[in-house]
Amino acid sequence: AAFTAPRVAPSVIRTGVSSPSFGTHVRIEKQRGTELNMRMFTFGNKRNNANDVGEPIVSKRKIALKIMVKTVTTLSILALVTSVAAPPALAKQAVAAPEVVEHLHIGQKIAKYFRSFGLPDLVILALISAMPVIELRGAVPVGLWMGLPITKVLPACVMGNMLPIIPLLFLLKNDTLKKLMKPILDRAEKKSAALGVGSTEKQWASLAAFVGIPLPGTGAWTGAMGAFLLGMPTAVALSSIFTGVVSAGIIMSAITLTGKKGGIAALAVLAAVTGKEFLSSDDEDEEIAVSSAPTAVEETASVSPQSDEVTAVEEAPEPVLAISAQNFLEADPYWDQSTVPVNVHKNKSPFVGKVVSTKRIVGPKATGETCHIIIDHEGDFPYWEGQSWGVIPPGTREKDGKPHSVRLYSIASSRYGDDMTGNTGSLCVRRATYWCPELEAEDPAKKGICSNFLCDTQPGDEVKMTGPAGKVMLMPEEDPSTNYIMVATGTGIAPYRGFVRRLFVENTPAAAAYKGEAWLFLGVANSDALLYDDEWQEVKEKFPDNFRLDYALSREQENKKGGKMYIQDKVEEYSDEIFTKLDNGAHIYFCGLKGMMPGIQAMLKGVAAEKGLDYDEWLKGLKKNKQWHVEVY
Repeated sequence: AAFTAPRVAPSVIRTGVSSPSFGTHVRIEKQRGTELNMRMFTFGNKRNNANDVGEPIVSKRKIALKIMVKTVTTLSILALVTSVAAPPALAKQAVAAPEVVEHLHIGQKIAKYFRSFGLPDLVILALISAMPVIELRGAVPVGLWMGLPITKVLPACVMGNMLPIIPLLFLLKNDTLKKLMKPILDRAEKKSAALGVGSTEKQWASLAAFVGIPLPGTGAWTGAMGAFLLGMPTAVALSSIFTGVVSAGIIMSAITLTGKKGGIAALAVLAAVTGKEFLSSDDEDEEIAVSSAPTAVEETASVSPQSDEVTAVEEAPEPVLAISAQNFLEADPYWDQSTVPVNVHKNKSPFVGKVVSTKRIVGPKATGETCHIIIDHEGDFPYWEGQSWGVIPPGTREKDGKPHSVRLYSIASSRYGDDMTGNTGSLCVRRATYWCPELEAEDPAKKGICSNFLCDTQPGDEVKMTGPAGKVMLMPEEDPSTNYIMVATGTGIAPYRGFVRRLFVENTPAAAAYKGEAWLFLGVANSDALLYDDEWQEVKEKFPDNFRLDYALSREQENKKGGKMYIQDKVEEYSDEIFTKLDNGAHIYFCGLKGMMPGIQAMLKGVAAEKGLDYDEWLKGLKKNKQWHVEVY
């Protein structure tokens, strides 16, 4: 039934979704009928050499999938033909042989051994099906060899194969057992690297097909460990594995009873269904959704003198703090930075992403306009927290007719994106404008080209992108007790949103291990311009011992001298504690407009002098130990 269910035509469902940041908006989901989906996923970096705008983007992953499907199908058929059809010469020898010697494979030997204890054949068959390596695919032929009818063999094998899977999924949650099984889990991770990622439905379909194909390395045991590594809900994993086990039973029964014709027919059905899903277009199986809001680095442009502390966001979306495991984009081990992708897509061959949504996210009293842009990269533009994307605005420069240069924007989401699928990334861009004192109005001729292009984009618009760029803002995750001090002005909050989501919001290996303290300082003009305040407050409430938050509101607060409270004034209030943390190995980050750094450094130099420290030597030590991270624009 799993392979003969009719295909249901795609339908579109529009759902009203409400969020604190954006209010009510429409989420469009594409729903599909009954069909298996075996989207491949490879651990590590993925590459996509995009063509210019207007030309189709061909993913290497799709090409590899096509080759893989054809290869697996061909090898499976050849294996069946060679295993079922004995060579004529050997057949003649068998007929001519005076004595017939029965050569038993391991499953038959085990069955013969269990029979010596007087156990019923169905019990023996269930026990053999429960064993790793043999499983159902090896037990079905044994059952028929034992003389049992297929109507009894298939249910007994299915029940036996599923019997150990239920406790296994629960036992894998035990930390001690996970350590003991680490070598096995590592092998299972490699074997199950083909399991689909993204929505739960995709993972369910991919896992069912993975378990159902009777090939070496697949099966219920490996599938269960793969489901655990993907963080699939237990009920979903069990139903998917059960479907795969039944499918494998049907295929093995066809092979055993009808020989190569039945096996080829059964495999052809499975290959037709799963192969079609392998090659299905990404944009047919992904839902188009407006998700949570991010931030990013805005382009350098002439702005008002107060803009060094202006950021924007009216209300941040509510983070979800108990979600499925996010571990499919991790290095091995997760803190290893040797595989960080850098400059995968260059200026001459930029990647072309598509805008999912663009939303104004500033309050009414915030100066300027800031927009949150979610961009779909189909999983072909990997990046890490702290990196930047380059954006090439369309058109040419007026002065020489050459294409516009690349503008860098810090990525404001974790590597998994706001939708947690690994297919999107987010930017938060402040629209750069210039106030002309003579005109007493904004001069449109001097507005920021790239920031205005991004803020004006609509869903479906294409964005030419390069990168990812930079390693200076990466988190050193090897020591989970590392303290992070994050200082931001304006949209410089972008990389820290990725940090906080990775450490506290998402269910990542880094989050599970983290025992340090992340301390965020944010400088904005007023409370109406606070970035992601709802997100920060929820994290602070749930992790009071690991997350601290301080704001510098220049137009609402005063420093100790009675002047405006700028970011350096707020940091100075905790200077003793910050210096102590840095002496003990903490890492400090600065991101925002470059105008923030002179004030920061003057403050730190004054504090160092009060403590009897040589500021230059002290700073030199931090840089040598890679504790000092600066990205300003």
